[in-house]
Amino acid sequence: MLELPKNTEIAQQLPKKIIFSKFGVKSSQRDRFDADISKITLVNVISQATVPALQQGETMTTIYVLDVVLKKPDYDSKNITLLSNLIPQKILFILRYEGKVQLAIYHTKLICSKWMTEESAYLTISGTTLDAVWDNWVRYIGNIEVEENNTLAEQIAIDEERAKLLRQIDTLDTKARAEKQPRKKYKMFQKLQDLKSSIKQMEIILIFISLLTYL
Repeated sequence: MLELPKNTEIAQQLPKKIIFSKFGVKSSQRDRFDADISKITLVNVISQATVPALQQGETMTTIYVLDVVLKKPDYDSKNITLLSNLIPQKILFILRYEGKVQLAIYHTKLICSKWMTEESAYLTISGTTLDAVWDNWVRYIGNIEVEENNTLAEQIAIDEERAKLLRQIDTLDTKARAEKQPRKKYKMFQKLQDLKSSIKQMEIILIFISLLTYL
């Protein structure tokens, strides 16, 4: 699975008790963590030592791959975020549940792929530096298309804001259709138009910024 170079492979289990003890995890966090996660194993180490063709990046020297066996598919994403924040390293997570896997990576926020079969989970090392490999993995897992002149972090923030507005539009549209009172329905309609206008303004600004590069 993933088809990462053989030299990067390792099999080192990380007991939850040791993680809890080392990083001083609160009892409430432990309970939530235990309810979702069965086992954690370090399965790959990506570095210049394991992949000689790679150069160290400006911000990182190593990327770790953790295999996380889940107790249920509807896990609390806060547990993966917690694990990412506790361990001060760049980590790619392989979340596993009954023959299905989901790839997850934390870059300004937790970014997850769709669930897939183990056989279809595929990831390659693309790039000449560890920074480039990491950025390419974030783009792939999150299905992110970085628009011209945006950094990866900026694009994630833009996509998140756009998705937030679209969710608000969808929720308000459903409520407006169900509302019986004309006055409330009208106010909801006005709010809906404002949200749609915000989406259009965002798109216009992005187009304008991209056009400036040609002037």
